[in-house]
Amino acid sequence: MENILIVDDEKNYPRIIGEILQEEGYTSLTASSGMEALDILNNELIDLVLTDVKMPGMSGIQLLEKIKEINLDIPVIIMTAYGSVEKAVGAMHKGAYTFILKPFENQTLIAHIAKAISVYRIVQENSILRDAISSRYSFNNIIGKSKPMQEIYEIIKKVAPSNASALIEGESGTGKELVAKSIHYNSLRKNKSLVVVNCSAFVETLLESELFGHEKGAFTGAGTMKKGRFEISDKGTLFLDEIGELPISLQVKLLRVLQEKTIERVGGTRSIPVDFRLIAATNKNLEDEIKKGRFREDLYYRLNVVKVVIPPLRERSEDIPLLINHFINKYTSGEHSVSNVSEIDPEAVKILCDYQWQGNVRELENTIERSVILGSGNIITPSDLPLQIRQNMSPTLDLDGIPEGVGLAETLAAVEKRMIQRAMKLSGNVQTKAAQLLGIGKSGLNQKLKKFNIDN
Repeated sequence: MENILIVDDEKNYPRIIGEILQEEGYTSLTASSGMEALDILNNELIDLVLTDVKMPGMSGIQLLEKIKEINLDIPVIIMTAYGSVEKAVGAMHKGAYTFILKPFENQTLIAHIAKAISVYRIVQENSILRDAISSRYSFNNIIGKSKPMQEIYEIIKKVAPSNASALIEGESGTGKELVAKSIHYNSLRKNKSLVVVNCSAFVETLLESELFGHEKGAFTGAGTMKKGRFEISDKGTLFLDEIGELPISLQVKLLRVLQEKTIERVGGTRSIPVDFRLIAATNKNLEDEIKKGRFREDLYYRLNVVKVVIPPLRERSEDIPLLINHFINKYTSGEHSVSNVSEIDPEAVKILCDYQWQGNVRELENTIERSVILGSGNIITPSDLPLQIRQNMSPTLDLDGIPEGVGLAETLAAVEKRMIQRAMKLSGNVQTKAAQLLGIGKSGLNQKLKKFNIDN
C-alpha cells in the first residue's frame, strides 16, 4: 500500500483528499507546512508528495527543491489555483511530476497519482537492477589471483572513476567485455547506458548508420529517423569491441567525434553534441596494424590513454582452479539447474590446468558447462571432459621410469621433441603459434623441427 503525503495549510483540503485516497487503497499522511512535511519525509517511507504552491513560510516550490535533495526520484504533484499556473509550470522544470488546478475532479487527481506512482515503481526497479548489475560487474568478480590479474584489478580501480578512454587488448575469449563492463559499472556514469558495438559485425555502410544514426530518407529504406549509438550512449559509455576491424574511413570520422564531441547523422547537416566515455577492445596488435597502414596512429593514441592487457589463460594457469569452481557454481546453482555436480576430481583439475586453452576463459567455461550437463555423478571426473582435452593434456614426466644408462642429453632431447610435437598439434601446425606456446622464436622452432625431423 503506497503512502502519499498531502501538504496544504488549508484544514479541509488534506482531510477531503485523504478520504478520496483511502477509497482508492492509498494511505495518506498530512502536513500543514513545508517544515512539517520535511520532518515526515525524514522519518517515513513516502511514495508521492501532493503539495499546494502557496503556503506560509516555505512555499510548495521551495518544498519541491528540498524534496529533490532528499530523494531525486520521488514524484511531487503541485496543486495550484489558476493565478499560479506560471509558478506551477516553473516547478515542472525543477522536477515536479505534474501540476493540477484547484478545484479538480476526483478522478483526475487519482489518474495523476496512479500514473506517477507507476513511474516511480519502474524507476525504483531500474535502480535495483542497476545495483545488481553493478555488483555483478564489480572488479572483485573478475576471477584470478595471478600477478597479471592483480595488476588488472589495480588499473580498473584507478581508471574507472576517471573519464579517460581505455583500450583493452587480449585474445578472443579472455574477458575483454567483462573488463569494459567493470570499468563502466564502477564509474561515475554507471547509472547511464553502456552501449556495446561489435565493429566486426557490420559492413561499413551499416556500421556508419549504426554509430551515427540517420535522418529520414537518408538512403533507400530509411523510412524514419534513427538515433545512432553515439547519441544513445550520451552521458554513458560506448564500448567498441574489435576496434581493429573498424574501416579506415570510419576511423577518421570516429577521431573527429572524439575531438569535436559532436556528430552529424547520415543524411543530416545538424551538429548534435554528444558526451560519452569511450572504451575500445581488440584482439589485434594495433601497433602492427599501424605499420601495415590498416589503423590510424592518431586514433590509436586517442584510444590508448589507459591500456589494459589481458593475458591468455595459458599464461596464468594458477587461476584455472578458481575459474573451474566459479563455473561449477554458476551452472549448478539456481532453480533451473538439473545437475547434481558439486565438485571436480583433482585429476580432472590437473588435466584442465595442463591444457593449452586457445579459446581462453570462454573455452574453459564451455567445457565446464558441458561436463556439468553430461556428467553422470556428483563429481566431474576426467572421463567427463571432452576427448580432445584429454588427448592434448601435457604428458606427465615419469623420472623413475627412465631406464638406467640413459644419459641426461638423450632424456632432455626426447622431452624437447615430445613438447615440440605437442605444440605443433595444438597450433594446427601453424609455426608462429607453436613457437608462442613453447616460448621460443620462430627461427628457433624451425631449427628444432629440422633437428628432430618433425614434419610440418
